[in-house]
Amino acid sequence: MNIIVQPNPLLPHIAGDLLPAPGPDRIGADAATHAPRILLLYGSLRPQSFSRKLALEAERILRHLGAETRVFDPHELPMLDSVGKEHPKVQQLREWSQWSEGQVWVSPERHGAVTGVFKNQIDWLPLEDGSVRPTQGRTLAVMQVSGGSQSFNVVNSLRVLGRWMRMLTIPNQSSVAKAWQEFDDDGRMKPSPYYDRVVDVMEELMKFTLLVRDRSDYLVDRYSERKGEREAARLAARAGAVEGR
Repeated sequence: MNIIVQPNPLLPHIAGDLLPAPGPDRIGADAATHAPRILLLYGSLRPQSFSRKLALEAERILRHLGAETRVFDPHELPMLDSVGKEHPKVQQLREWSQWSEGQVWVSPERHGAVTGVFKNQIDWLPLEDGSVRPTQGRTLAVMQVSGGSQSFNVVNSLRVLGRWMRMLTIPNQSSVAKAWQEFDDDGRMKPSPYYDRVVDVMEELMKFTLLVRDRSDYLVDRYSERKGEREAARLAARAGAVEGR
């Protein structure tokens, strides 16, 4: 008997029977069952931004795989330190990062590096803000778009940034060369090996997120920080004893 697989009209280039949504039961994760929360950042303000188009294409794939997604719009985000952290766009970025369990970073390559638009978003995310750490322990997928031939300068730089932000960057990545050839007039990515790689990266991100999200506190629990907390508690207790005399 022939099995007829109904295509997803939002993802016409994907063979849906070959891309089942990852689930806790399939990969041995046994805690939270809510949809993985994924934040997507992109790095251009151009009306025809290809990094934005790629981020939106990635979002469609993630939703197909069962994720809850948010795409941050970097328009009106001030340059770092030009305003206080109370600015509404800064607050939105930080709150969404805290909300996320995984992230996707997409930047164009500009002079061999990430764009200022993208870096400004990362610079507004502190390693810690009081007891809150907006990025630590979250999974991360990195992708880049280029106007010319393929390179890996940006994804390599994004991996460095991810490490500094204490994120768990997945092994796979995507670098789309001559991006202006890879999208149609409606802003959708054309079928190609580049597109298949994007699907691979999003599928892998979902799997790693399911595996990590309920274990991230344990994975990033460090001896040096536990030692520092003990010393701080000892000093606080000593200070309290002195004041009580």
